[in-house]
Amino acid sequence: MDRADLAASIDHTVLGPETAVEDVERVLDEATEYGMNACIPPCYVAEAEEYAPGVTLATVVGFPHGQHDPAVKRDEAVQAWEDGADELDVVINVGRLQAGEDDAVRDELAELIAAVPVPVKVIIETALLSDEEKHRACELAKEADADMVKTSTGFADGGAEVEDVELMSEYLPVKASGGIGSWAKARRMFDAGAERIGASSGVEIVEDFLDSEA
Repeated sequence: MDRADLAASIDHTVLGPETAVEDVERVLDEATEYGMNACIPPCYVAEAEEYAPGVTLATVVGFPHGQHDPAVKRDEAVQAWEDGADELDVVINVGRLQAGEDDAVRDELAELIAAVPVPVKVIIETALLSDEEKHRACELAKEADADMVKTSTGFADGGAEVEDVELMSEYLPVKASGGIGSWAKARRMFDAGAERIGASSGVEIVEDFLDSEA
């Protein structure tokens, strides 16, 4: 992996509740400079697309708990795509999954995915799930025709773990997200099978990589 490949595999992220447009512009500037993607709140997608049209934009749907009404999540996804999002990171309904309502989880995802012509990553929130639930979540995402599965929102206790990435990569490409603040941690995720990294520390990860190659 070279610098360009690494940067293109990072979704440089700002999603906190206090995120302002200035924070989004900073992330977009850094993504432009380093060749990264950006993951931003949906309310700023239209502005971001105009501000940095060359940056691949991801945004979130049903964030951070995944318990929006399915129609609301679907409409949110469509609006984000129409505003200019290139990719969507959708939070699974963890409560329904844990209750064994697999059909409801699958159908919600499938309808949302069918409504947009852009890649959809399904956030399963690994810190809240047993291994059996992680397997089911990934299988349901695959059946719904998701493009990737993602470990975490970053808003539950715990984040990306090597064991989870290994498990999830049995089903779909994996975006590892949550607590990845260095090249050393990112490399462990890539070695475990991740194809994408979500991190607010994208610049630090690339700089760490460059230092390790010096």
